[in-house]
Amino acid sequence: MKIKPDLSFWKLWNISFGFFGVQIAYALQSANISRIFATLGADPHNLSYFWILPPLAGIIIQPIVGYASDRTWTRFGRRIPYLFIGSLAAVLVMCLLPNAGSFAHIINAMLFGLIALMFLDTSINMAMQPFKMLVGDLVNEKQKGLAYSIQSFLSNAGSLIGYLFPFILTFFHVSNTAPTGIIPDSVIYSFYAGAAILMLCVLFTSLKVKEMPPKEYDEFHGITAAEKKEKSDFISLLKHAPKVFWTVGLVQFFSWAAFMYMWTYTNGAIADTVWNTTDTSSEGYQAAGNWVGVLFAVQAIGSICWSAVLPLFRSIKTAYSLSLLLGGIGFISTLFMHNPYTLFISFILIGFAWAAILAMPFTIITNSISGKNMGAYLGLFNGTICVPQIVAAAIGGILLRNLAGGHQITMLLLAGIFLLIAAACVGLIKETYAEQSPR
Repeated sequence: MKIKPDLSFWKLWNISFGFFGVQIAYALQSANISRIFATLGADPHNLSYFWILPPLAGIIIQPIVGYASDRTWTRFGRRIPYLFIGSLAAVLVMCLLPNAGSFAHIINAMLFGLIALMFLDTSINMAMQPFKMLVGDLVNEKQKGLAYSIQSFLSNAGSLIGYLFPFILTFFHVSNTAPTGIIPDSVIYSFYAGAAILMLCVLFTSLKVKEMPPKEYDEFHGITAAEKKEKSDFISLLKHAPKVFWTVGLVQFFSWAAFMYMWTYTNGAIADTVWNTTDTSSEGYQAAGNWVGVLFAVQAIGSICWSAVLPLFRSIKTAYSLSLLLGGIGFISTLFMHNPYTLFISFILIGFAWAAILAMPFTIITNSISGKNMGAYLGLFNGTICVPQIVAAAIGGILLRNLAGGHQITMLLLAGIFLLIAAACVGLIKETYAEQSPR
């Protein structure tokens, strides 16, 4: 088997640059979905149900994209066609979703928003997964930690822009309030800008990155003609998945459940504890919505800084566990923060966990699997991201009502407990390597 050569920093950068645009789109969705549906009239106890759609789309779409792209070759490559088509669809939907309230005379605004959200989730998932596969395809084991850290950096830089868009536009006097049932212009124009940047970034990666043709790919990944003829379905792949697939998956379960509750309840939590309002049409609630963008941006800054630190750790497991521990402390601390600026401390720590979640699991998993089914396995591994979000969303309203007493800040405390459990579970991981290269 040929050894994949070391790539220059800028080649590693180009592989993931399009992810910057994808994450702007994802950040706009993450920071504003609860705000959008609350503005359209959703009951706070039902907000978590709207969040079932993103992971549900991911658990269906990403394995299909992975499996299909493993078996695809065009003159544009095997992964790039999927990320390009997914991004184009996301751009179209991003221009429609924030206008849900404007179509109320044609179709129920909540129904329109749900349909648009479903298509946005599907397209973002289709665009997102190929970037992780490209690293697995093109980067050797020695550089994967760096490659995924670069991807984590670009991801968080994109998130920073996406989270701040409504706040920045409001600063420049774009309206941040609107009639009942209508999304403010600050949110609408943020989605428009995010769509434009997404398309430009994906075009850059599509033009700059050259994927390996099939023969060369097989040589670098040690895939024989006999192996290529072997039929493999999702069930058999899961049966033969390395043990590390499942132990990392356990860590993922608690990690992603925690962040699902952050995305769902932060807006209502800080509106209540900092702005002292639960009225979704009030100026205070909408101001809290903008501040959520700022807090998520602070989280992204923490993630960017921590992404630069992660490659310095000699042990991936130590870096992973410590990051989750600090993130758990950050979530728990929100319970005691009643000033909008002291919340920066909480979200910087949360950002440390987020940086590790974006980089560490994929470094460990891609090292443990061969190139033959790289895309399919990464698509299946996305189930460890989607299933916990679906479970968390499904029971979120029940927990809010019966455990948290309707106080959304308590859901952030629960998120912190989940991250502490995830940090402890990292000790169960035993790293393995399917394709060795000089280390």
